[in-house]
Amino acid sequence: MHYKKLTQADIDHLKSILSSERVYVGDQILEDYAHDELAEIKVFPDVVLEPETTEEVANIMKFASEHHIPVTPRGSGTGLCGAAVPKEGGILLITTRMNKVFEIDEENLMAVVQPGVILLNFIETVTKLGLMYPPDPGEKSATLGGNVMTNAGGMRAVQYGVTRDYVEGMEVVLPDGEVIELGGKVVKNSSGYSLKDLIIGSEGTLGIITKLTLRLVPMPKKQVSLLIPYASLDDAIDTVPKIINAKLVPTAIEFMERDVINAATEYLGKVFPDSSAPAYLLLTFYGNSKSELEEVYEQAAQVCLQNKAFDVLIANTKERQDSIWETRGTFLEALKAMSHLEECDVVVPRNKVAEFVKFTDGLEEKYDIRIRSFGHAGDGNLHIYILKDELVEEIWQTKRLAVMDEMYQRAKELKGQVSGEHGIGTAKKPYLHDSLGLIQIELMRKIKASFDPLNILNPGKVV
Repeated sequence: MHYKKLTQADIDHLKSILSSERVYVGDQILEDYAHDELAEIKVFPDVVLEPETTEEVANIMKFASEHHIPVTPRGSGTGLCGAAVPKEGGILLITTRMNKVFEIDEENLMAVVQPGVILLNFIETVTKLGLMYPPDPGEKSATLGGNVMTNAGGMRAVQYGVTRDYVEGMEVVLPDGEVIELGGKVVKNSSGYSLKDLIIGSEGTLGIITKLTLRLVPMPKKQVSLLIPYASLDDAIDTVPKIINAKLVPTAIEFMERDVINAATEYLGKVFPDSSAPAYLLLTFYGNSKSELEEVYEQAAQVCLQNKAFDVLIANTKERQDSIWETRGTFLEALKAMSHLEECDVVVPRNKVAEFVKFTDGLEEKYDIRIRSFGHAGDGNLHIYILKDELVEEIWQTKRLAVMDEMYQRAKELKGQVSGEHGIGTAKKPYLHDSLGLIQIELMRKIKASFDPLNILNPGKVV
């Protein structure tokens, strides 16, 4: 599709909408703005804008619509699929200056925020009030808007669900600059089609969120984590369905291998409580009393010990828990420090996790390439990473594509989905289309066309 190339007159008009110090062109545009976290695709925008208000975003979109200029929304740029890369150039609209927490409503257990609020800062704000925002993706420097646009899940999804479950309302600027309010401070809503839920997970292709109403919950008074060593990852993951079948619902169930743990501890310069075993499960339980927690985690420990666990290490102090979870939170950064990599973020039924991980082990041997994995065993969301190491570019690309094709095909066979929480962007479009089929993709394209008939908002992504 043909888009208008920005002229100096266009830049001058955009500077009249924003103050000139929030408009960047030419050498002022940082290289970081040409790619996302994995940097596989690099495209520079013609101009970078940093709005602070809904009105500014609306005026930018009205101008872009009138002149057929592509606009790519972006938060912190921590995505892994190219969704925030300005594929068609044009305007890169960064929301990080829209970082106000307007209200923490303790009566209704709601927060009203702008999309550029950083997740870590928001967690700290509500925690001080004895409240919790349950979505817990590993990348805490992401913006709340970015989390909503990919429907981020994270490590507490087993018990608490994902971002979609905590978005009650939003203010959205449509591609033509019109502003709409969706939902609000209500916990039930059956008022027509849920446009709010269409926006969630849409990766900035349908509208730009300028305000969010998020549901909070009371902070549990107690928590404990169990670090459980196994002789193999197969043994560890095989235990997960048995934990669930015992009617035990941990807040989090993570799986990890020793070499990934060692990479993370080296990256952090810290010591992990135990790294002697080849593989581990990490369970966390929340509760409101010590006795309540003890009963549950002792049952979980017994299930694990009866299913080949070497031991059960209890982290019942904040310091021990922080040490374990900080290490878990840096797995991706540690792998990136080791090698260039490609990521697969599939989700499969929980009872198929072990089968899928065993399949990737076979691919590692078949293609003679390092593959490392970790993820949310409790909800079936696996993060599989293919490492380039010293491979020359041509061989890397051949092996990378072959491994990715086989993994997505196997996920499809296991009745899984292409992405659990990282989205589609551009990187996963072919796999999404193959997974969903023509009818669903055409429906999605019609939805896109209804919101954005000129195809100016984050074109080329998802569908």
